[in-house]
Amino acid sequence: MSKRILHVVTNVAHYDDPSEPTGLWLSELTHAYHVFEAQGYTQRIVSPHGGPSPLEPRALKWPNFDATAKAWHADPAKMALLASTARPDEIDSADFDVIYFTGGHAVMYDFPDSEGLQRITREIYERGGIVSSVCHGYCGLLNTTLSDGSLLVAGKKLTGFAWQEEVLAGVAKKVPYNAEEEMKQRSARYEKALLPFVSNVVVDGRLVTGQNPQSAKATAEHVVTALSN
Repeated sequence: MSKRILHVVTNVAHYDDPSEPTGLWLSELTHAYHVFEAQGYTQRIVSPHGGPSPLEPRALKWPNFDATAKAWHADPAKMALLASTARPDEIDSADFDVIYFTGGHAVMYDFPDSEGLQRITREIYERGGIVSSVCHGYCGLLNTTLSDGSLLVAGKKLTGFAWQEEVLAGVAKKVPYNAEEEMKQRSARYEKALLPFVSNVVVDGRLVTGQNPQSAKATAEHVVTALSN
């Protein structure tokens, strides 16, 4: 049977200031989707509220707008997938082997407190599936608890967009919180690469996380490896 991947994308289109747009960082979806597609996996896209997922404008410019992102953006069928994402209550977690949280600063707003996403994540993980995220996608894991009440991330090694990278990207004053620090406060064993904006993936059992947009392909490849094991 084909492995089944559930991608999670945002519904948020701006920072606190409505004149400051943000959204899904497209290549973080397309790199992983391409890797999973090559394996013949079944894939579906969900968001906290269902419906459209807006795109981060900066992700549609060089050098972030690479071949996979351009191909997706030019494909009406692929873009339609982002125009009508599923709601969490439409998802049966038993249908999926992996949940993969994409990033973009927008997810900092709607991922952490989505009880629907938390339910799906908990059920997939406790059934022996894989929980994965890239970049800001790890914000979707901040408040997910297991059935015993413990935080999924507590004591786990993981990575995600570093505060240093927020500063260098010029958005430290725009973001609603310091995701790296929030993870540490939840007893996660946060790790980052020595240099910013280089590919970095951390695997702790069935938790597979990538640090930044540059890590999306490698994160997906580690998920493939974990599935094969």
